[in-house]
Amino acid sequence: MSRIEEIISEFQDVVSNPGKQMKAYKDQGKKLIGIVPYYAPEELVYALDMVPVGLWGSNDKTVTLAKEYFLTFYCSMVQLDMEMGLDGTLDILDGMITPTCCDTLRPASQNFRVALDEKLHKFPVIFLAHPQNRVPEYGIKYCMDQYNNVREALEKIAGKPLDKEALKNAVRVYNKSRQARRAFNELAKDHLDICTPTVRCAVLKAAYYLKKDEYTAKLEELNAELAKTPKCDWKGTKVIVSGIICDNPDLLKVFEDYNIAIVADDVAQWTRSFRTDAPETDDPMRDLAVQFSHQDYDTILFDEKSNENRRGEHVAKLALDNGAQGAVVFITQFCDPEEMEYPYLKKALDQANVPHVKLGLDMQMRDFGQVRTSLQAFADVLEMRK
Repeated sequence: MSRIEEIISEFQDVVSNPGKQMKAYKDQGKKLIGIVPYYAPEELVYALDMVPVGLWGSNDKTVTLAKEYFLTFYCSMVQLDMEMGLDGTLDILDGMITPTCCDTLRPASQNFRVALDEKLHKFPVIFLAHPQNRVPEYGIKYCMDQYNNVREALEKIAGKPLDKEALKNAVRVYNKSRQARRAFNELAKDHLDICTPTVRCAVLKAAYYLKKDEYTAKLEELNAELAKTPKCDWKGTKVIVSGIICDNPDLLKVFEDYNIAIVADDVAQWTRSFRTDAPETDDPMRDLAVQFSHQDYDTILFDEKSNENRRGEHVAKLALDNGAQGAVVFITQFCDPEEMEYPYLKKALDQANVPHVKLGLDMQMRDFGQVRTSLQAFADVLEMRK
């Protein structure tokens, strides 16, 4: 087994059994803080010597217990986070941060607090309300206030105050990690035979379960090995993918079955999470708020220039810049922002002459027969356009 295969296997092991990794950290005496998607300031957790854990639902569970707290039209990712909280999967956590960037997350954050904190007394649930108007100075100040509220709650869990120098170091560590993941994306384009859709997902998703310094060291080693490997002349189909999440291994295996490679993505769980670095000044709390103000091209973020269809054009440009023959758009079931955006996204892709296919996605899906048929037909159409 080559070193590349060994590192990829290590990432896959973490992703396939995150509970094992969490237990390893607990055995080291670390406290764990669950992070409900997305844009929470993980650096605050890291700076207090705790471990942030990404909570992106589950591909192996079915919503049962969570029905007591959520209506059926809540997205499955949020419902499955609650399901794991109620069925004991998340009992290993010492706290949870719940951002409120969309109409589902806002009320859901209160449901999490009532169920897991006030009723079952499992762990504190920390409410985080990002500013809608994140770019103006008042938005940055509001964001800093919110982050300070999160800091105070985390300090109680950690049992110590946050050190400014520790936070400055955390910002550096996370910037380095984001840079390494962006470098991996670039290298992956030249090694599509190695960085298959399932491998790409495992490498990027592992960042949610490993301490960022440990993750980055491993990823930088993988990047160095990929850089030494001859580039692949990919003969199959190249696409980009867009959506909030598409991490089911069975789903991604369908791409591989039809020789479809992912050359770039606009996925919230993947590249959107590390597109933007934080400044590194003497005021690290402001640096984190400024970083959020710089986040862009996201369905759940307010865009004062939305009439210009900037996000749709961004996704179309992503396909053109990366030599993709088409785009696969994943729409999370019951996600109003994605559903409302789709006509404008379609318009931009059509204007850029980027063929695309729209696929509905629910994390409780077990049968991907329709997806298989759609992707096979889409790949055949793209082949005819070569």
